[in-house]
Amino acid sequence: MQIDKETGLTPQEAGDLLGCSAYTIKELARGNRIPFYRVGNRYRFTRSTLIEWMAAQEQKNYKKR
Repeated sequence: MQIDKETGLTPQEAGDLLGCSAYTIKELARGNRIPFYRVGNRYRFTRSTLIEWMAAQEQKNYKKR
């Protein structure tokens, strides 16, 4: 069975996408600061949702200036 990398990103893969560590991704998820879902006790992420979240973060930070 092959995991769809659109919807089944691990914290490491999400970190690679966003340019941070898997630890940081897990901490953001634990604090409900990044979109995620759980499979059992494992965090999983959707590539398209993370890209949208990153764009929203960029806009939010840009507007603060």
